[in-house]
Amino acid sequence: MPNTYHQIYIQAFFAVKYREAVINKEWKSQLLGVIGNLINETGCKTIIVNGVEDHVHCFLGLKPTVTISELMKIVKAKSSKYINDHNLTNSRFE
Repeated sequence: MPNTYHQIYIQAFFAVKYREAVINKEWKSQLLGVIGNLINETGCKTIIVNGVEDHVHCFLGLKPTVTISELMKIVKAKSSKYINDHNLTNSRFE
């Protein structure tokens, strides 16, 4: 078969530890942009990223060579590092 096409859409969401409402409105849009960029850096395609004070939703086009678990591991680790490096919360973000 000379041509192969794929369309894999995933909706993933992840919550703040203990579902505490720590995502502040002042920096939420900045964080969502960072998460979108992290998804794109893996070769996947961000369609929309949104969320509220205690969780984030991501709707994305998944690249077939990337596993969902690896993608979420990267996004969660690097977005948490971004929050901690920029001191956006009073305590360590998890």
